[in-house]
Amino acid sequence: MKRRASLAFRLFAGAAAWALALLLLGAVALTTLYQRSVLRTMDDRLSSVVESLVAAAETDPGGGIVLARRPSDPAFDRVFSGRYWQIADAPQLEGGGHEALVVSRSLWDEVLSPPDALLASVLATPGQVISFDTKGPSGEGLRLTAQAVQLPARPDMVIMMAAEDRAAADRDVRNFAITSAIMFLGFATAIAAGVFFQVRIGLAPVLRMRTSVAEVREGNQERVDGDFPVELQPLADELNAMLDHSRELVERSRTHVGNLAHALKTPIAVLTNEARTSDGPLADLVERQTGVMTDQVEHHLRRARAAAHAKAVGARTELAPTLGDLARTLEKINKARGIRITTEIEEGLHFKGERQDLEEMVGNLMDNACKWSGGLVHVHAERTAPRDLAVTIEDDGPGLNPDECEAALQRGVRLDEQAPGSGLGLAIVADLAKAYGGELSLSRSELGGLAARIGLPATGR
Repeated sequence: MKRRASLAFRLFAGAAAWALALLLLGAVALTTLYQRSVLRTMDDRLSSVVESLVAAAETDPGGGIVLARRPSDPAFDRVFSGRYWQIADAPQLEGGGHEALVVSRSLWDEVLSPPDALLASVLATPGQVISFDTKGPSGEGLRLTAQAVQLPARPDMVIMMAAEDRAAADRDVRNFAITSAIMFLGFATAIAAGVFFQVRIGLAPVLRMRTSVAEVREGNQERVDGDFPVELQPLADELNAMLDHSRELVERSRTHVGNLAHALKTPIAVLTNEARTSDGPLADLVERQTGVMTDQVEHHLRRARAAAHAKAVGARTELAPTLGDLARTLEKINKARGIRITTEIEEGLHFKGERQDLEEMVGNLMDNACKWSGGLVHVHAERTAPRDLAVTIEDDGPGLNPDECEAALQRGVRLDEQAPGSGLGLAIVADLAKAYGGELSLSRSELGGLAARIGLPATGR
């Protein structure tokens, strides 16, 4: 199943994305403003040149145009310097022939040839200065400013033009864009780092609460303890109240189970005693049925108790001492038969449940192994998954075939009628294991007898 991203990661990613988008938008906007400022400065400089041309232009007796004084910028005298001016005849331009009347020395034998459509817009608004982009003599990008004026003694208007190479301005804008991008990237990194640490610091109490709840669930502590802020303390109090309520329910179920056991055992014991002091088929029938009733009551009471324990929070039982105690006890009980019980238990292994339920399940299986063993019983416990364990009890007895293994798990089935018991032992173990979400399985042991393997929940490492 796909795991959702953590709250801290989502908050950090969202804040970082918004910060990066805003900073990127800011960098673009700032670069655009700077570009407009550079072009405005260039247009103002070119407009000054055009105004000086208009002020210096005169008409000679032959209708030609002469300049009383030329623009003083030395760049206009340097060939292809990137700064140019030109006075063109408007009718020639309208006809498609770009005939220049007077040009700057920097143009040498070239002329400025802006598109006719742009010149037409200049002619349509006489006296107004218009700026636009065009191509220069060598194909370079130019910023050109033009104005259509009417000179005395000339029937048609002329166009005053001044142009400048855009390369330097574009380079300045590009350098500004790179510098601003680096600066804004640094700002974005600083903001992202600040947001990350702020989120981590802000969510630290939540993470501490999560760790405390996990410790309770694993059985390492009984309550959610910690120094939480006022916003989270009510949640911690509610969790502790829920834990207290859960423990109260478990204790109440234990009390009810015990009361029910005593309430049922007394009348059953009376019936059994009466049947034993009487003769006849009816007494035998009553004795047999009261025995079955006793076994069934014990079975269902164990199952009800295990179900209550399995739902309790924080139950935790260490396997090594529990299984060691069972092994020593059963060895003493079967000392006359010379039964030897060996154990192999993984270190630090804990059953996520009550000790008495673990003793009920494993003790039943070990007692059964001792009953059929030829002298050796081996108990092995290991972790099979981060939250699962398995206990395997093997003996060197006669064992069971696959069909007998399946039948032995059915309630009340006894494969040997001469052996003591009711046939409920393995079924009780299977029911208890199922109540904890585990499973009991039977197979052939490497020792030659039966191998009973029970899977149970384990606490974390």
